[in-house]
Amino acid sequence: MKLDLSLKCAVENAADLSQKDFNEKYLKPQKPVLLKGLANLQPAGEKWTIDWFKETMGDLKIAVFDNNEKRHVYSTTVDPDFKMPFGEFLDIITKDEPSSVRMFRYNLYKQNPELKKDFSCPKFIDYAPMNSFGFMFLGGKGTDVRLHYDVDNSNVLLTQIHGYKRVILYPPSESKFLYKVPYNTHSLADLKNPDFEKFPGLQYAKGYEIIQEPGDGLFMPSGHWHYNTYLEGGISVAFRRLAHTPSGLMKGISFVAGTMPYDKVMNKILGAKWFEKKQAKCIELVAQEIKKYKAA
Repeated sequence: MKLDLSLKCAVENAADLSQKDFNEKYLKPQKPVLLKGLANLQPAGEKWTIDWFKETMGDLKIAVFDNNEKRHVYSTTVDPDFKMPFGEFLDIITKDEPSSVRMFRYNLYKQNPELKKDFSCPKFIDYAPMNSFGFMFLGGKGTDVRLHYDVDNSNVLLTQIHGYKRVILYPPSESKFLYKVPYNTHSLADLKNPDFEKFPGLQYAKGYEIIQEPGDGLFMPSGHWHYNTYLEGGISVAFRRLAHTPSGLMKGISFVAGTMPYDKVMNKILGAKWFEKKQAKCIELVAQEIKKYKAA
């Protein structure tokens, strides 16, 4: 049994796509699109090599996550696991062997503001106030990012600068089958090794499979679930644009301001028991949705 990844993602040449066409074809209808060559429209497309980063920023201390740390499964956001020199991190992720370390939603622009001259917010989602925040994501071969949607419910434009990445994308309509952990925005299911007996809802969810090549930008509309795997050591940059509907904005605000803090408090009070309760509820809700689907 395999995941149903039969949905087809639109593909556009970034240099040929106008702002008007992007808005009408993708932003307003909230449809994903792969924008070929997006990074190459700015200096970073050629300038940002691994060697360049090591030479110019190799001594910077950066915060790193380790996927082998089991505590990450319990919460939407957690603190980094350790710090290390950026150059050493780049040496790890560029080895042709599996790695478990990654930089997640890292504001390297804050440590080196000159980076904004090389890659600023792409025109397609260039809209204040989010256009000034560029977050970088780096990981080694085989490193994955669990299935989730973003906590603020924003539109995201993820641009691949270096390396190849596989992205599995699900529209919000498929949430009912994706084992969303209550009070969180990530899934209980592991898509690296999907267990269809434990999580049978996965076989009913329809999604996209996208391979991002160096230079490609991927527009992920508000609320879209994504599971990313680094096929080799990679570097990408994400810029965001707030949800453009009142309901989408309120969903992001309420989660960040209310739901997420509540979940953190309950984690501290109940610990593992709180997660076990959420896990059971999650599985129960998807089972109900499967029954509805079969009865329809």
